[in-house]
Amino acid sequence: MPGPARTLTLAAGATAAVVALGIAAAGSAAAGPTAASNAEVSAVSNADLAQRWAPIHYQDVDQTGTNALGGRSDYLAAYDFDGDLNARNNWENTGSYPLAATAYYSVMETSTHWFVTYMFFHPRDWSDSIFDTEHENDAEGVMVAVQKDGSTYGVLRGAVTVAHTDFYSYTPQGSTWGAGAETIDGTLQLATSPHDGLAHPVTAQEAKGHGLKARPGYDIKGDGVIYYPAGRAEVPEHPDDRDVSYRLVDVHAPGGLWAQRNNTQLFASAGTFAGDASGSCGDGGISCTQNSANAPWGWDDGNDVPGRGALATDPAGLSANYFRIPEPLNRTYVTNPF
Repeated sequence: MPGPARTLTLAAGATAAVVALGIAAAGSAAAGPTAASNAEVSAVSNADLAQRWAPIHYQDVDQTGTNALGGRSDYLAAYDFDGDLNARNNWENTGSYPLAATAYYSVMETSTHWFVTYMFFHPRDWSDSIFDTEHENDAEGVMVAVQKDGSTYGVLRGAVTVAHTDFYSYTPQGSTWGAGAETIDGTLQLATSPHDGLAHPVTAQEAKGHGLKARPGYDIKGDGVIYYPAGRAEVPEHPDDRDVSYRLVDVHAPGGLWAQRNNTQLFASAGTFAGDASGSCGDGGISCTQNSANAPWGWDDGNDVPGRGALATDPAGLSANYFRIPEPLNRTYVTNPF
């Protein structure tokens, strides 16, 4: 059934040049020269780099149960989609505001590599089973590691995704990286976006709980939305919309997510979004848990050596632990916005 009319929002920080990055960027999708210019610090902007490697994102959609809101509860959204910074009313407001597709990014850079972390937000982690819990707010994502190879946007070497409290490691075909302390969980597929003609990594989130893996670790099963990084925030026209654009917003933008880290309406504690049991949360599952979603600096796989938040705040160190990396990896950051 058709939903609300699609709305457009200009991207935050992206430039029109991303749409026409050129042959050099297109040729550096997965395989490429292994020798990096180790001393060179990139002149490319963080916004353009994040746009270049932003995932084509498959979102499975489930329309069953009252807390699904006909599929809306699986749509990507901004954490302030309802116009305020109160995270404790997001569950209740999910059905009352347009869910314009937004993703958040942060860039960490060393002299040898870039590490770009993406966060995808949903106002609800919901269920239609008495064996599962529900909670307000949900934020999971992926970190992609890019080696500097002399080209403008480098060469993609690996990725680590967040699925609840577990991380999953991937390498694209032709990558020089192998398994380190963690196993490689699969191949990071790339696909050409019809919006810029470039190869992007392909990720997917499950419905309801929104765990994130490289496709086809998760995939669309029936209805679903395919989101493309195309510089604008669109609202899906219906739960099976296969071409929806999302915009990217810098986590470190003035007044942005990182700047709000001490806002007690938005965060219950360091790196943990606030969320209560008000509204219908818990009606679809066995219970509603509170304060259960984490920002990137709160992501953690408790079974692994790297500490809480390292995926975003020390991705070079985490990559050195997770992967066997044959090329030089400088772990000193050019800038560290965290």
